[in-house]
Amino acid sequence: MANEIALNLRRFLTPANLRALAAPILIIMVLAMMVLPLPVFLLDVFFTFNIAISVMVMMVAMYARRPLDFSAFPTVLLVTTLLRLSLNVASTRIVLLHGHGGSDAAGKVIEAFGQFIVGGNTAVGIVVFVILTIINFVVITKGAGRIAEVSARFTLDAMPGKQMAIDADLNAGLIDEKTAKLRRKEVAQESDFFGAMDGASKFVRGDAIAGILILLINILGGLFVGVIQHDLAFSDAAQTYIILTIGDGLVAQIPSLVISVAAGLVVSRVGDDLDIGAMVINQVFSNTQVLVLTAVIVGVLGLIPGMPNLVFLLFASSIGALAWRRSKRQEGTDEPTQEEEAQSAAEARAAEAQEASWNDVASVDVLGLEVGYRLIPMVDRSQNGELLRRIRGLRKKFAQDVGFLTAPVHIRDNLELKPNAYRVTLKGVDVGTGEAFPGQFLAINPGRVVGPLPGRETIDPAFGLPSYWIDNTTREQAHALGYTVVDASTVVATHLNQVILGYAAELLGRQETQALLDHISKEVPKLVEDLVPKLLPISIVQRVLQNLLAEEVNIRDMRTIIEVLAEYAPRTQDATELTTRVREALGRAIIQMLFPNNAEVQVIALEPGLERILLQAMVGGDGAIEPGLADTLLRQTAQLAQRQEEIGLPPVLLVPAQLRLLLSRFLRRTVPALRVIANSEVPESRTIRITGMVGAG
Repeated sequence: MANEIALNLRRFLTPANLRALAAPILIIMVLAMMVLPLPVFLLDVFFTFNIAISVMVMMVAMYARRPLDFSAFPTVLLVTTLLRLSLNVASTRIVLLHGHGGSDAAGKVIEAFGQFIVGGNTAVGIVVFVILTIINFVVITKGAGRIAEVSARFTLDAMPGKQMAIDADLNAGLIDEKTAKLRRKEVAQESDFFGAMDGASKFVRGDAIAGILILLINILGGLFVGVIQHDLAFSDAAQTYIILTIGDGLVAQIPSLVISVAAGLVVSRVGDDLDIGAMVINQVFSNTQVLVLTAVIVGVLGLIPGMPNLVFLLFASSIGALAWRRSKRQEGTDEPTQEEEAQSAAEARAAEAQEASWNDVASVDVLGLEVGYRLIPMVDRSQNGELLRRIRGLRKKFAQDVGFLTAPVHIRDNLELKPNAYRVTLKGVDVGTGEAFPGQFLAINPGRVVGPLPGRETIDPAFGLPSYWIDNTTREQAHALGYTVVDASTVVATHLNQVILGYAAELLGRQETQALLDHISKEVPKLVEDLVPKLLPISIVQRVLQNLLAEEVNIRDMRTIIEVLAEYAPRTQDATELTTRVREALGRAIIQMLFPNNAEVQVIALEPGLERILLQAMVGGDGAIEPGLADTLLRQTAQLAQRQEEIGLPPVLLVPAQLRLLLSRFLRRTVPALRVIANSEVPESRTIRITGMVGAG
């Protein structure tokens, strides 16, 4: 029986269970101290524990890189406040019961704070206690509470904008769904944290007020107990009980002050790259000019007669020495040596002496990104350029969504560009330009903002929306006004993503097509082998895939595409006809992309009379449309497409299969957002509803 009990006890007392029991046991012990008498030794232990916990909390707050790294701080603040109040109750009981026995009646910790720290002087002790309480209550706690209150308000106001920024990154392929969930959770936690800190700061303020009241009550109670119950002289009772009370107050007030400082450190920090110590050193002592001016000013003050000259001159020389070391460190590694200059000159002469060769013929990059010199840190691997990581994620997202892997993005600096400009090139041709400002943020107007912003007015290069380049100090204001705020790296990456999606058909070259077929052949080797090159050359397969991509149809379902091509290849080698057959086979996926969640297929259609005229033009052979009819067709289609977008529907035109290719090519340039689908591409399970008729008016 005893062995069974010991075994169950060992199973119960696992590290995980002990960690789970730690908090309840601590709370029960704290509450027990308020009602149960404590031995003097245990009181010393708990006072020491309180001091150690407060110092540990402050160290954690200093080394936390962002507020959410110490998200348990509001709870810790409540528990430590409760612990101090419980110790005050326990120590008050001992002081009043045994204080007449001497200065050590309430333990060595209280005696040390009452005798050593304030020198046993009651007046000094009271003044020190009051000063510490004022510092804690009026300065630190009030300031930290105000910061937490304002931070909670701005964080809550900025939540919609931050959620929109997360959705924008997700839609642009810069992050995946898992990362988006984590970032949404972090935004909610940030709001909850500052709200909790705003409330928890009231505990510390209440603790400071309670400390003053407890001090007065203990002094009056001690005088009453000493004079009335123990027949002590008033002066003896005052000397004994006031010293014990002050020692008790200081031993609780100093940890309270430390915890308040920790709260201020947590809520007042800005940025999440470094801990507080490293941040202060980097920002305060990194500017050589500031150090030199400070050394000069302190040195001049040290020369004034009557000043403590030695101390001032010592500090001036120390700061001057630090400035000299900083300047040498910044300048010493930049200048090349004579040997390096001679070697560079020799290499340059050798290069000039060489004859021209094929190595001098530079190949054109399929996809390139050129940046001005101020954008170089964003793409510099040695500086952990954020844009490099985003481009890697962008290519991965494109491959998952579209169905093939594009050529790598070749990044280079271009001194001919403006310092903050960038340019996207496709096979050496400029296909997109823009500007980005590192350290600033682009506030994009999604169409429902409530006011303008102070900043540089511009146009979002990816979507053409009105925007502002703003500083970090204006971010919260932009979120509150309804703007979507993104950093400079996100601006460039999103623009690059839109360019890649828009030119997907041109990015699918012969090499990419072959690589795609090689990849598919690992799953269905016989199917690929029977198609290429037995039935179709790879050039026809490439043309069919490019036709699909040109109309924004992804090619992820390569198995279906290859099966359809293998079925119809013996009858025709025409890429246009094969594309039509493939689109019919992919009809379910095409409709699902346009109308997700099995929604009703709400489309624009052709008026029957107009449809007959267009079919007759197709039967005639030339496919030409009379100019007046063409103008009417373009105008009415554009109006109906705009109306579809205004009511939140994709602009889709449903036509007979014979007309789909003709109208798609004819309308693509004028109404680029319009998608033209054939009747044969709509699955029988989907319901069609006509929302507008082209030619009806």
